[in-house]
Amino acid sequence: MAQNALARERLFALRETIAKLEGKPAPALAAAEREALASGETGRQDAERNGRRQRLSFGVTSLDEAMEGGLPLDAITEIRSTLFRDAGAASGFALAAAALLQRVEEETSDCSPILWIGDTVSTMEAGLPYAVGLQDFGLRPECFLQALPRKLDEALWLAETAVESGAFSVVILEIRGNPAHFGLTESRRLGLRAKAAGRPLFLLRQAGEEEASSAAFRLLAEPAPAGMRALPGGSRLAGSIGNPVFRLSLEKSRNPAPLSLLLEWNPHERQFFPIDEPRHALTPDERSAYPGAQLSASFDGQDRPQKMGPFLAFERAS
Repeated sequence: MAQNALARERLFALRETIAKLEGKPAPALAAAEREALASGETGRQDAERNGRRQRLSFGVTSLDEAMEGGLPLDAITEIRSTLFRDAGAASGFALAAAALLQRVEEETSDCSPILWIGDTVSTMEAGLPYAVGLQDFGLRPECFLQALPRKLDEALWLAETAVESGAFSVVILEIRGNPAHFGLTESRRLGLRAKAAGRPLFLLRQAGEEEASSAAFRLLAEPAPAGMRALPGGSRLAGSIGNPVFRLSLEKSRNPAPLSLLLEWNPHERQFFPIDEPRHALTPDERSAYPGAQLSASFDGQDRPQKMGPFLAFERAS
C-alpha cells in the first residue's frame, strides 16, 4: 500500500509539472485524487474500479482474441475512415459499439448517457446524428447527448472534462483528418484522463491518415455490401437491404498478425455477427430489384468524334 501511494503521488506531481510547462492550471483530477488519498478513500475506489468490467466483448472470437478480450473501457480506441465518403461507416461502427456498451450496462442497471462531440469542420461534411435514426440503430435517444463546439481546442477541452467526470458511459470525439493542434501530446492527455476515470473514449477520425497516438487500438471501418432482409421463416426478401455491414481492419494492436473481417450489426438484438465474404456471382432471385443497365466496357474507342461526311440538303416542305 505504501509503494502504491508513493507511485500515485509521483504521478500527481508529474501531471502538475506538465500542466505548468504548458501554461495551464493543475488538473482537477490530481487534486481530487490527492484529497481522496488523504482521507483513505482511494483504496475503496480502486477496488470498485478493479471490479468493474474493463473490456467490452464484441461476441466475435477472432476480434476479441486480437483485442485481448475486447474493446478497452479505460483507454482510447481510434476508429477512422480513409475518405469522407466512408464517414457513415466509421460513425455507424462507433455508434454500434456504443449501443453494445449501452446494452451491457442496462443488464447491470448502470446506464449512463453517451456524449458525442463533433467539431465544426467534421460535422459540416459528415452531418449530425439524428434521433429517429439512432433509435432504429439500437440506441436510446434520451440517453444520447451531443455537443458542437466551435473550435477544435474547445472540443478537446470538453472531451477531457467529460471523460474525467466519469458521468458518461462513452465519449465519442469526432475530428476531421489530422489537424496540427491534435497530436501525440493531446492524445496522451486524453489517454491519462480515460485511464484515471476508467471510462472509454472513441476517437472518430474522419478522412484521416494513420499517425502516432496513445490509442490502445486503431480500427479502420469501411462500408461493405449488405445482404437481403431476413424474413421470419428464414428466407430472404428479394430486392431488399438488410442490416448494415462493416469491413473492419485492426491497424494498431499488440497482435502483429493483420486482421480484417466483415461484421453485421443487428440493431434489434444490439449485437455483432461475423459474416463471410460476399459472393460476386448471384442467382437471379438474389439480385437487386433495380440492378440498372449492364453496359459492356468500351473497346478501341476514339477520343474524338469523327468529322461529318458529305450531306444533302432537302428543300423546305412549306
